[in-house]
Amino acid sequence: MQTRVAVIAIMVEDQNSVSLLQNLLSECAEYIIGRMGIPYKQRNVNVISVVIDAPVDKINTLTGKIGKLDGVNAKTVFSNV
Repeated sequence: MQTRVAVIAIMVEDQNSVSLLQNLLSECAEYIIGRMGIPYKQRNVNVISVVIDAPVDKINTLTGKIGKLDGVNAKTVFSNV
């Protein structure tokens, strides 16, 4: 199956959703190349970037599930590779 490289940008404003987010990311661990999280305490938000190499439907499904969590926003940028 053909895969694409993408970055999922995640903003977490509700700390109660962190464990649910972690569970979703763990379900796709085999596709995740790396991730970086930055807590921005002055604005009470965590910024997370996830680099993933997976089939487009997996990436879109993951982004959709993340975006449905309370206090969490997610957007994806795809590479042309």
